[in-house]
Amino acid sequence: MGVGYKKSRGCNWVACIIVMAVVAAAIAIAVVVIKHKKSSSDTSGPSSDFSGNYTESMRLALTFLDIQKSGKLPADFPIKWRGDSNLLDGSDVNVSLSGGIYDAGDSVKFGFPMAFTATILSWSVLEYGPAMEKAGQLASAKNSIKWITDYLIKAHAAPNVLYFQVGNASTDHKCWYRPEDGGSIARPSLVLNTTLPGSEVAAETAAAMAAASMVFRSTDATYADTLVAHAQQLFNFSDTYQASYSETIPEFQDYYNSTGYGDELLWGATWLYYATGDNTYLAYVTGANGEKFADWGVFPSWFSWDSKRPAVQVLLARLQMLKPPTNAVNTVSKGLTDYKTTADGLMCAFLPGSPTASTDRTKGGYIWLNEWSALQHGINSALLASFYSDYLVAAKSSGITCSGKSFTHAQLRAFASSQANYVLGNNPLSTSFMVGYGEKHPKYLHHRGASIPVDQIKTDCAHSWGWYDSKEPNPNIAYGAVVGGPFKNETYTDARTNIMQNEASVYTSAAFAGLSAGLVGSSSNSVPISWI
Repeated sequence: MGVGYKKSRGCNWVACIIVMAVVAAAIAIAVVVIKHKKSSSDTSGPSSDFSGNYTESMRLALTFLDIQKSGKLPADFPIKWRGDSNLLDGSDVNVSLSGGIYDAGDSVKFGFPMAFTATILSWSVLEYGPAMEKAGQLASAKNSIKWITDYLIKAHAAPNVLYFQVGNASTDHKCWYRPEDGGSIARPSLVLNTTLPGSEVAAETAAAMAAASMVFRSTDATYADTLVAHAQQLFNFSDTYQASYSETIPEFQDYYNSTGYGDELLWGATWLYYATGDNTYLAYVTGANGEKFADWGVFPSWFSWDSKRPAVQVLLARLQMLKPPTNAVNTVSKGLTDYKTTADGLMCAFLPGSPTASTDRTKGGYIWLNEWSALQHGINSALLASFYSDYLVAAKSSGITCSGKSFTHAQLRAFASSQANYVLGNNPLSTSFMVGYGEKHPKYLHHRGASIPVDQIKTDCAHSWGWYDSKEPNPNIAYGAVVGGPFKNETYTDARTNIMQNEASVYTSAAFAGLSAGLVGSSSNSVPISWI
């Protein structure tokens, strides 16, 4: 983390040289490890009788969201190696921006993935809240959602003003400090406004607030109303001043570089439709904006913090399957049909036995697209498949057809389970990629707080890298962190210096918590027919 490492699909030349060196070393080491493993045992690899403990993986995934919390922590905070951090955030602009969560192993607060984390976790609670409650994890999930939305409310300081980041990544990454000890590092507050707009960030934040409003509607209507009001203002801001924040502020392309904002506009409007029942939002996503941004008939596509199209397709297919609007105008009816058709095609791409199955997967059967945060795509795909499986059950549908071949909801669920189990240890390396799960799991997570003892003596920035370079396992266990994961040839090196493969993210753990909740039962869950 001494250089500006990537959370995007590209990298600058300095980072690339360093990354390629790390990757080359990682592959060499991993190949040796794998050869040794194969020579000593012929039993490694995916097993047909592997069964993940989804109650435990749900608990752990939600624990990682606690570990990542910033600001003033409650007195009974369960993570004893974490403490209060960055309480003065926002003081440079006279706005209180304390709180929120760190995205990964550093101390920067990136608003774009933070909001996405809240959205994906809210969606999971809306569908699988009863399963979470039965597992004793619903309160934890809702607490993390509110921890984020409380911060996002503060960050949305005016109708067309959104503070989208606190901290400078380049400066932050020059030191290897715990968040609790980084007070001497400047933390500028970065803003979007009508002069510097960023539609994807504003629309994602609108989606987070709209989705969260539904989570809290039955228990705190006033808070839910506040969230909806912010969501509506933010969506109007994102739609009125359409621009990508990656183009508005090019220097941030190194961190969460956006490939476009059209998907977030559809995502935000869809969640606002569900949260409010306002048909204006439904018309927005099914009319000209759907034609422009939805990519109807295009699949596979991959759900991530940068691409919401697959999730929009699934969300609106949900509406078409479970409660299609009555007396809808032709454009709405056609649009919803197009979303449903595209969502079916997406599921066909996920299913390994489908004639149109995507070939973007490892020999072990895991969806795989790129080296950075490789595991997120299989997890997110599995989460969408889990949702869709349960929508089919709720709609009393026999399943979907892929180029003439029929598949049931149970087969979609089996795909979702296969991806979850791969992460939890049913893979050629027979290792869990979730910290704290199973007997064999990552011990050298690229994470400052986990790698530095609480009682260590803080050194100056130039000498702060001792713990980063340490050959000892992390003294603190970041339970529930899902690492970036293996390369496509299914090699992986558990090294703190292996940023590409061994850093975790809150949005991946949030998605895995939802996936675990969806799979925790022995059969498909009963999802609510309508949220409106």
